[in-house]
Amino acid sequence: MEDLKEDLKEMYMRAGVKGIPLTFLLTDTQIIDDKFLIYINGILSTGWIPGLFAQDEMDGIFAGIRNEAKAAGIMQTPEAQTEFFITRVRKYLHLVLCFSPVGDAFRDRARKFPGIINCTSIDYFHGWPREALVSVAQRFLSGVELPSPELRENISHHMAEVHISVTSESEKFRARCGRINYVTPKSFLALIEFYTKLLGDKKELVDQQITRLATGLATLQATAKDVGQLQDDLKITMVKVGEKKAATDALLEQMGREQEAANIQKDKANIEAEKAGAATASAAKIQSEAEGELAAAKPAMEEAANAVDCLDKASLTELKNFNKPPGGVDLVTKACLLMIEGKLNCCNFVKSCTKG
Repeated sequence: MEDLKEDLKEMYMRAGVKGIPLTFLLTDTQIIDDKFLIYINGILSTGWIPGLFAQDEMDGIFAGIRNEAKAAGIMQTPEAQTEFFITRVRKYLHLVLCFSPVGDAFRDRARKFPGIINCTSIDYFHGWPREALVSVAQRFLSGVELPSPELRENISHHMAEVHISVTSESEKFRARCGRINYVTPKSFLALIEFYTKLLGDKKELVDQQITRLATGLATLQATAKDVGQLQDDLKITMVKVGEKKAATDALLEQMGREQEAANIQKDKANIEAEKAGAATASAAKIQSEAEGELAAAKPAMEEAANAVDCLDKASLTELKNFNKPPGGVDLVTKACLLMIEGKLNCCNFVKSCTKG
């Protein structure tokens, strides 16, 4: 409300004080609050809005129109100057209200603020003819990218035909049902705007699909190239595999021959192993017999060792002084000499001694 008052003050000053012709055009969509119509009703009814200007502002207005008032023979009284100011406002300020008859808003506002009807001249705007519809459609479609001017021309005529056909059907609907479906030029402009927006959305969608398709084709081409390269590599690899296979077959054949030779050697080794087993068994038997004989001779060896332990220098001197040793002494002495020279085994010696 305060913003509207400020705008009205400015228009009153320009029209009433400066004498500048101007038009105040107000549409019903700009009326965000019905209180706006209080000021509009005042302007239409009396040309004046009580309390619009403060007293000091009115004094400035009177000073601004003093010369024009004197030239017009107006008395220098506040009432006369105010009336002169309102007359100048009525002369230079033209108020245009653009209201739609659709719905109940216009009827309700006309009842609350009768100046809208009583103090105005109502201009009824009839539907646009086909030529105007086509021209407007061409004008709004001039900025839309289309394949050819002929297509733009066809679309313009089609939009005009659609609008006219809807108007015709609305008249039939009113005659049949008694209800009004308003088809105004604004509806035609909304149709053009909807078509432009829908066309843009579809173009964007198609562009996205084209981009997606191009990306897919590029991917397929790259994949086909990679597959071709892989096929070439596979051919080379298959040649190498054939060579490796041939070498492997030759190796397997050689290994088969070697395996046969190894089997023959294995059979021979098994025979030798059997022989070695028999020899081992025989050796074990001999070892067992030797161990038995050793065990039997061991007490005699111990007795001989004990007997040797009792020998000393005096006994050797005594043996040395014998001209004819007693029986058996010469035999033991010979055995000892043979043992020193390494010609007689100790076990055999003990065995001989035992038998003797």
